[in-house]
Amino acid sequence: MDLIYERAKKFIYRNARPIDLVRWQYHFEKGSKEAVLNVLSCYQNEDGGFGYALENDCWNPNSTPIHVWAATEILREIEFFDKNHPIIKGILFFLSSGKYFDNHFWHRVVPSNNDYPHAPWWSADENYKSEKIYNPTVSLASFYLLCGDKKDDFYKTAENIVKEAVKFYLSDNKLEMHVLNCYINLLEDIKYANIYDIFSVEEFEEKIRKDVFNSIEKNTEIWSTQYVCKPSRFVKSKNSIFYEDTKELCNYESHIIADTQLENGSWPITWGWSDYQNEFAISANWWKSNFIIENILFLKSIGSFTE
Repeated sequence: MDLIYERAKKFIYRNARPIDLVRWQYHFEKGSKEAVLNVLSCYQNEDGGFGYALENDCWNPNSTPIHVWAATEILREIEFFDKNHPIIKGILFFLSSGKYFDNHFWHRVVPSNNDYPHAPWWSADENYKSEKIYNPTVSLASFYLLCGDKKDDFYKTAENIVKEAVKFYLSDNKLEMHVLNCYINLLEDIKYANIYDIFSVEEFEEKIRKDVFNSIEKNTEIWSTQYVCKPSRFVKSKNSIFYEDTKELCNYESHIIADTQLENGSWPITWGWSDYQNEFAISANWWKSNFIIENILFLKSIGSFTE
């Protein structure tokens, strides 16, 4: 484990963007939340939203819902939810502003994405407004419930979005893994904020436990070569509600992680872009830093790799 960690650390210090360097330092070197927040604030625009490739596959500097979601993921990661902090006040302002929002969904993609290097899944065509998908909408709405004030005009709107999203989910709809991740954000936000009166949390949790297990690719032979759903997407510690159902798979993944680390300390990227090949090479390096943090956290928290 020491060798895995040291290789990973060297890659981070040689290659990581400042945002991932401070995340690394926060998790593994007693770094501060304030340092993470200071760097994160550099990605925030005057309208409260985020851009500048905070989502590594989209280089759009303008504020977009998916970049705001990426910011909330970092805030969740460090468990920072101070509604009076400028970053969070900006996020709440952006979400309530109506930008890229149709009263039920924030748009997953926006037209200005097309003006900058990006992965094909972030392209926007003329029908971009018609897409109705809860990635990242349900996660953004639940973040508003977590950090917003119940007296805010937009709070009721966010609450209604959550109710609609849960109703859709409980009507036996199967979710793609990225959307399922957003619903997990919802469950965790609701619990953290101690909000239990807007839907049946028990029924929701039971369904999401089953769906997480069913979403994990059981053909472990392709885990290291293809972009598939693995336990680490959902299971962040042994205290996770998903751990008992997946602990054998988690144990196996921990060994896969250890065995597939490259000499430079990173792990392979299993996808690419159809265009912007030079820019993707840069984004791929950014993703490697992100995966290093996630993989080392997984090994550390699951604790099943001891060699």
